[in-house]
Amino acid sequence: MREVLEIRWHGRGGQGAKTAALLLAEVVSAGGKYVQGFPEYGPERMGAPIVAFNRISPAPIPVHCHVTEPDIVVVLDPTLMGKAGVMEGLSPDGTIIVNTPRTPSETSLCLNPGKGQKVYTVNASQISLDTLGKNIPNTPMIGALVKVTGLLARDEFTRLIEAQLKEKFKEKKAVIAPNLEAINRAYEEVRAS
Repeated sequence: MREVLEIRWHGRGGQGAKTAALLLAEVVSAGGKYVQGFPEYGPERMGAPIVAFNRISPAPIPVHCHVTEPDIVVVLDPTLMGKAGVMEGLSPDGTIIVNTPRTPSETSLCLNPGKGQKVYTVNASQISLDTLGKNIPNTPMIGALVKVTGLLARDEFTRLIEAQLKEKFKEKKAVIAPNLEAINRAYEEVRAS
């Protein structure tokens, strides 16, 4: 892992990009790394494009601003591809993970990535519909991100994400198992270019 791994999440209000960035921060922090997780606030409303960010490092992180040159871009809503600056600033050897039923090759045609950039896809919307009964692709995208990056070993990740979900949803215990299933399915189903 680089000294500071920077991640930018693109989604729409109500899809859980902010929640995903914050949940990932909690999980990675519990795994012993330094982390930041924060959204970009503005006049958000349901369905409006939003952005959230993570920074992950083995050492304290002195920077406290938006991520402008991400190593990884995570796209929760495929209608944002080609819009909303999704590819803006992505490092030359960066990675983009897109929630889409399309293959990485098909998705690459829409994104026109640089030569060293890698494209991954996972149908997080379908996974969330199957497991949660609604299209909230944030937790499946966390599973795909962890698989692609290797941020944490799978057993450790599973243990930590389960603990965080139990804490977050202690009043809604019925959603814990479906979210874990969604995360694990995305971890298995993410496809590389």
